[in-house]
Amino acid sequence: MVQYPMTAKGADALRKELEQLMNVLRPEIVAAIAEAREHGDLKENAEYHAAREQQGFCEGRIQDVEAKLSNAQIIDVSKLTNNGKVIFGTTVTIVNVETDEEVTYKIVGDDESNIKLNLISVNSPIARGLIGKMLDDEITIKTPGGAIEYEIINVQYVV
Repeated sequence: MVQYPMTAKGADALRKELEQLMNVLRPEIVAAIAEAREHGDLKENAEYHAAREQQGFCEGRIQDVEAKLSNAQIIDVSKLTNNGKVIFGTTVTIVNVETDEEVTYKIVGDDESNIKLNLISVNSPIARGLIGKMLDDEITIKTPGGAIEYEIINVQYVV
């Protein structure tokens, strides 16, 4: 059984998405299919085929979200003692040793990641390079542009 690590916030977001899919989108699609059926010949009915396709995507996403929630490993780092170690769920500030450019990332599950919000997947190259390291450690992250050296200057265990 595959475990899906996620923060409590990420699990809540998935639950809300599941509720939206099941209680709002699914009934809308069923209504659209029923309306399209009333238009007659289904072979040449584009509305019917589009609604059925949308239904397939919706049902697939429902199954995906249900599977992830049933196998979720919810990790709340705010309940752990901050010993300066980078683990799943921590917020980490790193500084580029060469350019002094600082960036802060929160390490989250795959479904929660959003680089625009500095939420990086635990499976991303940066997160993999950070996990297990300690405050003040210097690390080298391999990027498409080459290896970059960073220093970990802050590790927070916050929600």
